Amino acid sequence: MSGSDKVIWLVCCGGLTGLGLIMSWLAARRRGARAGMQWAGWSLLPLAVYLTGADEMFWKIGVAIGDFAKGFAFSPRVWSGIALAGLAFVLLVSSGAVRGRKQVKQAKDTVPVRAGSAPGTQLAATQPAPAKLPQRRKPAAASGDDDMNEVEEILRRRGIS
Repeated sequence: MSGSDKVIWLVCCGGLTGLGLIMSWLAARRRGARAGMQWAGWSLLPLAVYLTGADEMFWKIGVAIGDFAKGFAFSPRVWSGIALAGLAFVLLVSSGAVRGRKQVKQAKDTVPVRAGSAPGTQLAATQPAPAKLPQRRKPAAASGDDDMNEVEEILRRRGIS
């Protein structure tokens, strides 16, 4: 960088630091010391970047990103690469889904092995116990109170007699 570039960067970074320190003082008065300290920390970074010489690095990174974007937007070769990257992504994601379905199917097909048994010996697949069917209620006598019948039914369902 030339000498005039250094002066321009010093003015920019020093100005940002000064503006940030004013904002940190205002933040400290309004929202407390913690907010003021946070603003002050962020405010000192531009001047630290200048003093360490990192401003040149950040400038070069910005120029490289700009050149990449310029070549990126107008190149058919790059767009074909993007299309291939998208296809690769879709294939990788869909292969994971297929593998997951295959593992679930295999888990359903396997027979459980008894713990402590010799390798290769397996239990026969057991049938699940049949679901307990709800008992049919006998029709209430016509002379009974309907509200009491409903209450009795609720109590019976909950196992309270």
